[in-house]
Amino acid sequence: MVVAFWVLIAGLLAGVAPTLESVEDNASANLPPAASDSMKARDLVRAQVPDQDTTPAIIVVRDEGADAAASTQQAVIRITSALSESTRPDQVASVISTVTAPDAAAELVSRDRSAQLVIVPMTGSPSDESFQNAVDEVRSLASDRAGPTEVAVTGPAGIATDTVKVFSGGDKVLLLATILLVLVILLAIYRSPLMALVPLVAVGVAMRVAETVGALLADAGLITVSSQTASIMTVLLFGVGTDYALIITARYREALLDEPDRARAIRTAVRRTAESVLASASTIVLAMFALLVAASPALRGFGPYLALGVAVMALVAFTLIPALVLLLGKGVFWPGGVDKAAKRGRGAGVWHRVAALVAKAPVRVASAVVALLVVLSAGLLGYQESFNTLSGFRTATESERGQHLIQEEFGPGEIAPSTVIVRSRDDLRSSPAPADIAAGIAGAGHVSRVGEHPRYGGNGTTVFYDVVLDLDPYSSEALDAIAPLQEAARAAADAAGVRDATVLIGGETAQNADIRSALDRDTTLIALLVLAIVAAVLVLLLRSILAPLYLVATLILSFLATLGATTFFTVTVLGDEGIGNRVTAYIFIFLVALGVDYNIFIMSRFTQELRTQPPAKAITAALTRTGGVVSSAGLILAATFAVLMTQPIRELFQFGFAMAFGILLDTFLIRPLLVPAIVRLLGDRALWPTRPGTPRTPATPAADPSATDASATEPSATEPSAPRVPEAGSGYLLRAFTWIAVIEACTWAGLLVGMYVKYVPETTELGVRIFGTLHGAAFVVYVLLTVLVAIRLKWRLGRTTILALLAAVPPFMTIAFEVWARRTGRLPERAVAADPTAAP
Repeated sequence: MVVAFWVLIAGLLAGVAPTLESVEDNASANLPPAASDSMKARDLVRAQVPDQDTTPAIIVVRDEGADAAASTQQAVIRITSALSESTRPDQVASVISTVTAPDAAAELVSRDRSAQLVIVPMTGSPSDESFQNAVDEVRSLASDRAGPTEVAVTGPAGIATDTVKVFSGGDKVLLLATILLVLVILLAIYRSPLMALVPLVAVGVAMRVAETVGALLADAGLITVSSQTASIMTVLLFGVGTDYALIITARYREALLDEPDRARAIRTAVRRTAESVLASASTIVLAMFALLVAASPALRGFGPYLALGVAVMALVAFTLIPALVLLLGKGVFWPGGVDKAAKRGRGAGVWHRVAALVAKAPVRVASAVVALLVVLSAGLLGYQESFNTLSGFRTATESERGQHLIQEEFGPGEIAPSTVIVRSRDDLRSSPAPADIAAGIAGAGHVSRVGEHPRYGGNGTTVFYDVVLDLDPYSSEALDAIAPLQEAARAAADAAGVRDATVLIGGETAQNADIRSALDRDTTLIALLVLAIVAAVLVLLLRSILAPLYLVATLILSFLATLGATTFFTVTVLGDEGIGNRVTAYIFIFLVALGVDYNIFIMSRFTQELRTQPPAKAITAALTRTGGVVSSAGLILAATFAVLMTQPIRELFQFGFAMAFGILLDTFLIRPLLVPAIVRLLGDRALWPTRPGTPRTPATPAADPSATDASATEPSATEPSAPRVPEAGSGYLLRAFTWIAVIEACTWAGLLVGMYVKYVPETTELGVRIFGTLHGAAFVVYVLLTVLVAIRLKWRLGRTTILALLAAVPPFMTIAFEVWARRTGRLPERAVAADPTAAP
């Protein structure tokens, strides 16, 4: 029934959902916040300057022969003629060259006249296949008519087309490489073909369900999904899904030694791994939702889709994986059989030697690991960020070649001019003020030239100046120059007597400057929030205040070492222009959320070993019994992220390297060496304020430490089960929880029924937003309270899961209500942008 349920759900969703590619939004992910000055400037230009609803392709023509000027001119004439004929692509709106606009020769011809530009405004959306085909036709026509001269098509149209091609080529390689790599590692670990296929089938089902649900939500405008997000989702689900499968099935192999009934054995395995796996999944999901506080679209739109995927994967792991294992019967361990599989799951002697080393010299072990992490962090001395999309392609593209030609022949700033906008209350067309303002702008630092003919809009109240910097427009120096340029333009407007002047700067440099500001603010805020989330989960799991502090400190050290090593390898060694502007935030979020898993596994086992052993022996037992499985899980997770290094995009390459390196650090240095050494040094205070009690004597002799694997989060089957004694205050907590649940349920039901049945047409957008926010906040409180009560009262997985699912119903009803209200016209569709003609 469970397998049939998941197959049915996956099939039904696939039948009603659009394809994920059709709803991907790659444009907004590379934009600054909508309220930033550069976005206001962009909207103003589009609204008031003619032909700004097109996407320009820029054709660069250059000849280096003896008669370069004449040869280039002839090529431009032929290209202009071809693009002006009726057989040209339908998306070509016009052609701007020295042939059609001789007055613009100063801006279209290089100083030595060996190179010229041809501007081709194109209609349509760059994400449409027809638009990309039209760009390819323009490239073909330009190449055919250029003759012996060098030609390249770049500009926004060319860059957008090349970006789609680069991503489309990498997705197939990514999926196939991930499947092959995971399959090989699983075969090496399990030595059983059927057991190796179980995690892959589970991940495939979870990925299909997550993709279809994500596509439905993106189509409804509730979340955004980009190509990069989809790529990271692939490796994340493969890594996390196989980890969860590895932990559950390893515990299942151990349980079969004491429980011949397979159904009871799998229930035991799921129950004993539930606490750590749920803590792991909860940490990742909450960390992803923490991204919603970001102002940057690149970060804010990143989290919900990945949180959805991990939540689905956790649910699949607890239901579909056990069901598949039971259906396959004893054949799941073929050809070796269950006995050999269980013996392999007991771990190797290497972990006993590691535990002995930590027990013998905890100070030296901790000092050596910390020193190594500090040395790796020294790579941050070469840290710098890059905002150049084209330099981020790890494969040659025509648009990048065209950009280099423009830089060589026209100057570095010509590849991306900025637009300075000055707005006034008065008509400036007959005033000398625009000329004075232009002179003031020209005198600003790093300004190469100002366009000779400013454009007017808004009945002459708005003036647009094309400004070219003498810097690479994607460099940090250029981004730093935007604020002084804005101040210079404002001062020039005041000096020219313009009343109540408003100055805005648009263009890629200004947008990147706003992106950098937003990312700096968001990264700091999200880092603090994610650390708080991780600490809160550890407090609930370990019932300690001190342990989360030193565990979080190890995560911070791991992040700094990973970022330093990534900077040294990619920037210093490989020669990348810099770390991708979003990569640092991605590394921190994922490395902390995933790296804490291994701390969770060892510390959970440590708390359980304290029931029968003193702290020193408990941490030794925890280390030896978590060695094999957790190391295998870390290796798989690192390998899946390493597959991102096959991608031809700098950000994904850097992110994949950083995650693989950081996970290996956590798996083989921090978890087995640093954390046990710290616990060993702290002794009885390791879980302060909780103090270990008097260890009870097991009813039977303790099993060999290697006989238990890392997934164990409960006492082994040979250990007596301690009676569950309600903790002090549990009754009050349970009663409070019950009353809050009843009140919330009644409130939700009443509000939703009232909104559905007695819908008020005057309900505003703000009202719906407040309604949704209140329900979302109540949902978060309810789920957190459910988790708290479940941990306090030691509820089983079944009850907790049912309550969590019930808690999720009202918020989804709220979302369904909003979608219904918009589609039926009772609520207006979301505005794409505010009216740019309104006064700022």
